[in-house]
Amino acid sequence: MPKPTDPSQLTATEMVALFRRGDLSPVEVAKAALARINSCDGVVNAFCHVDADGALASARASQGRWKKGEPKGLIDGVPATIKDLTTVHGWPTRRGSKLTDAKDIAGVDAPAVARLREHGAVLLGKTTTPEFGWKGVTDNPLTGVTRNPWNTDRTSGGSSGGAAVAAVLGMGTLHTGTDGAGSVRIPSAFTGCFGVKPTYGRIPLYPASLMGTLAVLGPMTRTVADAALMMSVMAAPDMLDVTADRSLAPDYRIGLEGGVKGLRIACSPRLGGHVTRIDPEIEAAIRSAVAVFEVLGAHVTEADPELPGDMEEVLLTQWSAGSAAILDGYGKGAGGVCDPGYVRMAERGRKVTGADFVRATARRATMHIAMAEFHQKFDLLITPTLPLPAFEAGRDTPADGSYGADWWAWTPFTYPFNLTQQPGASCPAGFTKAGLPIGLQIVGPLGADALVLRAARAFEIARPFKMCDQIRQRP
Repeated sequence: MPKPTDPSQLTATEMVALFRRGDLSPVEVAKAALARINSCDGVVNAFCHVDADGALASARASQGRWKKGEPKGLIDGVPATIKDLTTVHGWPTRRGSKLTDAKDIAGVDAPAVARLREHGAVLLGKTTTPEFGWKGVTDNPLTGVTRNPWNTDRTSGGSSGGAAVAAVLGMGTLHTGTDGAGSVRIPSAFTGCFGVKPTYGRIPLYPASLMGTLAVLGPMTRTVADAALMMSVMAAPDMLDVTADRSLAPDYRIGLEGGVKGLRIACSPRLGGHVTRIDPEIEAAIRSAVAVFEVLGAHVTEADPELPGDMEEVLLTQWSAGSAAILDGYGKGAGGVCDPGYVRMAERGRKVTGADFVRATARRATMHIAMAEFHQKFDLLITPTLPLPAFEAGRDTPADGSYGADWWAWTPFTYPFNLTQQPGASCPAGFTKAGLPIGLQIVGPLGADALVLRAARAFEIARPFKMCDQIRQRP
């Protein structure tokens, strides 16, 4: 592999190979990533905190280790970003809210951050989120609107919108997102990066999310191989998360190239009656993508899981209660400086009783059973990630009113699998005629994260993902 003219466009696996041979240095890579941030972020607003000095210091330390032939871990010298809901020692955690204090510096790394550091990652900064990660787009009262690089008039999606934009533009290589109702997969679909929501508990989470057992942390990258590498690093057990998987982290790179031949795959373009509206271009693109799996040797059947009709209410019972718990923690009158939509969600949550919450938890158990029965027949489920392409930036829903006033109305494919805690990935699956990315969702049984990654990799080989080479601004 020749030395690249722009190291920011390399994958993590390519970087590590060049570091090992001495053909590229972590300092060159860090400088390239920072230059990319300097040139792009003023337009797209993906970062809320950049630590250039810290990144360069880490890169120099990594360079010294590689010169000695003593790399620290699997990703030594690779630039990474952290979503601003996650704590990083020495950095503020603003969570997109004016209620937080820039002087409140975190004293501990979250487990995923600690694992990235232990393996030598170079941390560049923190990426944007809506206030407390409450919705499916990324804008907040603190830092404003994060924009889609394929068309800056359009939203990036959320709540991990900053991470997705950073990924597709090469502003760093490995990116953490969090996902409580689709927040990794939604922006991955809208911006065309690859994102994985792991099985609940596979990647330890700390501090504990007040969204409870809906929320997980996952990788967002330009390639499936980089996500598998990142998962292998971050999935190690950690005592700070008492609900996390205690087993040793598998190496998700093993078997990644195994393909899909012989797998039983269900395609559900509308999740049965759960989804009533879908953009025709997206439905056509998903059917075309599914045909790829047939060509690759999978047995594909159109089939719908028997999910209950009250999933939205179950989600909102727990989501709103968590929102109320967060906002009320800042004291009376805190909502005066917050996103009005978030305040309304918290107001809804204050009406949730303990009995309501318990009933919602019980309903989730029926969903678990329904999906467990479904996966006795099918190894994987494929759906669109979203029923529509990216809409106008700075809005929670499309301006034409087609999905009403609530963001969860246009995310019907993502949140069911937070309720069931299953692994799911969003793969780039082409573009609309207007040049906006389309996402394909691959869902696996509980614990089948490796299988989801394997299927995504097979699709990536057949239909290589295209990243955004330059920002496309619209007048």
